[in-house]
Amino acid sequence: MKPVYLTDLNEDELRKELKKIKTNKIIDATIVGVTIGIAIYSAVKNGIGFSTFFPIILAYLIIINSGNNKIVEKEIQKNLKFHAQN
Repeated sequence: MKPVYLTDLNEDELRKELKKIKTNKIIDATIVGVTIGIAIYSAVKNGIGFSTFFPIILAYLIIINSGNNKIVEKEIQKNLKFHAQN
């Protein structure tokens, strides 16, 4: 798969990418909430164990990835402002 550079995209493609990122934010938040809920349920039902820590680790990885998405979102917004000025 060939990498796509934000500077090569036109305004419509940038808006589509921004919409994808916003949709991914909602999905990420839902998954993090569910995994934390599973961890809490597991801790209450079975005590502290692997089934408690695995969902927390998964949530942590998703949060780290969403931090990367924030950087990409800022760059897309910056490029959209550049396109609006020209």
